Amino acid sequence: MLAQAVEHLIKNVVDFPDDVSVKSHENARGELLRVRVNPEDIGRVIGRGGRTANAIRTVVQALADHKVRVDIMDVRR
Repeated sequence: MLAQAVEHLIKNVVDFPDDVSVKSHENARGELLRVRVNPEDIGRVIGRGGRTANAIRTVVQALADHKVRVDIMDVRR
């Protein structure tokens, strides 16, 4: 559910929504959501001073009942 929510949020921010993918991984520190976007959209997703990325992380934490990390990376990685 969280991965779908993050994907929906990010697809509405970027210019290339078809390049957005969100994968969920469980580890000892909690859940990790890896968000991949087109390299041209990385600035939009992170935002000025990281404001957009922090807002996305805040929404995810509000939806989750456990620890969740959100990593944002471009498609090249």
